[in-house]
Amino acid sequence: MTRARAAEQAMRSVFPATPLQRNAHLSDRYGADIWLKREDLSPVRSYKIRGAFNAMRKQQGQDLFVCASAGNHAQGVAFMCKHLGVKGVIFMPVTTPQQKIQKTRIFGGDNIEVHLIGDYFDDTLNAAQKWCTQQGGHFLSPFDDEDVIEGQASLAVEIEAQLGGLPDHVILPVGGGGMSSGVATWFGDRTHCLFVEPKGGACLHAAMAAGHPVVLDQVDNFVDGAAVGRIGAKPFELLKDRHLSDVLVLSEDRICTTMIEMLNVEGIVLEPAGALAIEAVADVQSFIRGKTVVCVTSGGNFDFERLPEVKERAQRYSGVKKYFILRLPQRPGALKEFLGILGPEDDIARFEYMKKSARNFGSVLIGIETRKPENFARLFAHLDEAGFTYTDITEDETLAQFVI
Repeated sequence: MTRARAAEQAMRSVFPATPLQRNAHLSDRYGADIWLKREDLSPVRSYKIRGAFNAMRKQQGQDLFVCASAGNHAQGVAFMCKHLGVKGVIFMPVTTPQQKIQKTRIFGGDNIEVHLIGDYFDDTLNAAQKWCTQQGGHFLSPFDDEDVIEGQASLAVEIEAQLGGLPDHVILPVGGGGMSSGVATWFGDRTHCLFVEPKGGACLHAAMAAGHPVVLDQVDNFVDGAAVGRIGAKPFELLKDRHLSDVLVLSEDRICTTMIEMLNVEGIVLEPAGALAIEAVADVQSFIRGKTVVCVTSGGNFDFERLPEVKERAQRYSGVKKYFILRLPQRPGALKEFLGILGPEDDIARFEYMKKSARNFGSVLIGIETRKPENFARLFAHLDEAGFTYTDITEDETLAQFVI
């Protein structure tokens, strides 16, 4: 990967190195020297510009590039199309956040066309590859390409130079595997690399468990920057000898707690994939104490229209918000009796009759927010004591999809 150094030097003509910043808040919490590699501060607010730059600079004379992307790779390609004065055709899932679609168009301007096709990335990828075969042009894979991987590895070159040496651990978010495989290859066995994926897109974990890339049965698109149904073949070849125990899988709701914390405490805007590495620190705190750790914040392309959902997920994961179905007796004073049970830190976030025609009881959907998770134990104990019948549906994903 010595070519990664050449790629890093060449891209300085396009944008400066992204900052490597020590984070005092996280360092104090975990008793380690924790640094953030701020890829969310690149010109396109993600590391994807690196791979796009490196792959496109090697295609001298090519005037048409085609790619498929959930958003960040699209922005990198669009930026470089305008910078190089070439044409780009960019395929994106229909479910891509509007913020990423708009920014892609802004970066590319008249040099690009955007096609919204498919509900899932893999559908979009197939459509893009088919179009490219029929119409011509050079296809730019978001991760399954040696030149892209080499470009993403420039991130590791910068880390080593900025730190003035090697970190003990590097925590890397994984989508299709281009960045994680490039960085891991650069560091080799000189630095311990940890890989983190969202539960709804754990394609590296599945591939390592099987011994080869596999297609996930289902993909959760919430962490759109890492929601990939199959690890890239080339990245997997570079990662297959790593230990399965070094691959961490986090729930989507849990990732939201870091997004909210980094926004409120540090003023750092991260997309779900960009928060993966920071949230993973909690799972390895026992062996990073006193060590130097670099977390790659891979992207900050966050649509603030999603903030209510992120807050909701974070509250539910943290245990300070619950939903339940209450059977409320249809008699005078029943509602007042229920309200009297609520504690001073309990707030009603939702109250909706679901069966208004019942003669004896009415089913009510109730959402309660509180300040401490333990407040719910007191609330439910008082409800039991008062003889109320209720069902906690907070963790019932199937039911919650329909009523929450």
